[in-house]
Amino acid sequence: MRKVNAWAAMNTGGTLEPFQYQLANIAKDDVEIKVHYCGICHSDLSMLDNAWRRTEYPFVPGHEIIGEVVETGSNVGHLKKGDFVGVGWISESCMACDQCVGGDQHLCGTKEETIVRRHGGFADYVRCHWSWAIPLPQDIDLSKAGPLLCGGITVFNPILMANVRPTDRVGVIGIGGLGHMALKFLNKWGCEVTAFSSTPSKTPEILEMGAHHVVNSTDSEAMKSIRGTLDFIINTTNVTLDWSAYLKTLKPKGTLHMVGVVLEPMKIPAGLLMGGEKNLTASPTGSPGQMRTMMEFCVRHNIYPTVEEFPIKKINEAMDHLRDGKARYRVVVKMT
Repeated sequence: MRKVNAWAAMNTGGTLEPFQYQLANIAKDDVEIKVHYCGICHSDLSMLDNAWRRTEYPFVPGHEIIGEVVETGSNVGHLKKGDFVGVGWISESCMACDQCVGGDQHLCGTKEETIVRRHGGFADYVRCHWSWAIPLPQDIDLSKAGPLLCGGITVFNPILMANVRPTDRVGVIGIGGLGHMALKFLNKWGCEVTAFSSTPSKTPEILEMGAHHVVNSTDSEAMKSIRGTLDFIINTTNVTLDWSAYLKTLKPKGTLHMVGVVLEPMKIPAGLLMGGEKNLTASPTGSPGQMRTMMEFCVRHNIYPTVEEFPIKKINEAMDHLRDGKARYRVVVKMT
């Protein structure tokens, strides 16, 4: 048995407050982790507000977890006490379905999500299935690694999916919590990177993050000037945009890839796709294998999200900071 000290909301949109609960004896395939850091993601806010109608209260957010293994189940042989691991949006998958066996565990139909119908990482301890306890490279910066487990893999997976090449010209829509990491990844991947931004004042900062060009997405002439030049675009925003304008910036056989959860139906003229054999694709998070690859890539190229750190006692201040759009660009909570 384990007594866990956590921070939970008791109702929709509620303030997080101290909360205790008990964990049963550890299951044979599970790993118990002492949490050192946990990032805050917009998905935590969506779940807090029950925006997706999936939240159960008391609700403990937190799914960008960095911590230390303190106990393992009897079936876990590759992890030991003292190892540092990360846990993202998913905490368990069945390991038997076609998706799991094929290496796409994040597409498992019966997967368990870290903050859905279970308590997440705003706590001193958390558990997950061994397959989703991602071993961390020895030299990684633990204080900045948390957002890689959700936001990071969300924009890294599409690079692998689309077979993006170092010679490609690519675009990133929305330079925020997700988009700024996409810039850093794509720059070190070797691509020529164009950032689409509606805030011209951010141009120097965007260039420093890895963009080679910045296009004002509200300027129709600027958008026309790059028509037919890009191989791949990743959209990180969750709002409705002029999708036709972006599709026109793609070369024939180019791809517009969605990772932002746009809630309204998308208006896509079929002719814009058909005429150039262009692709519209999307993806959620990534698999454990992709996460390991991403972590190694980050350490090799010294890639980290730009983070602001808060102590756990200021968790509500940190949540409000993100909700108010003030985060530059990811928020991490230090648990101890």
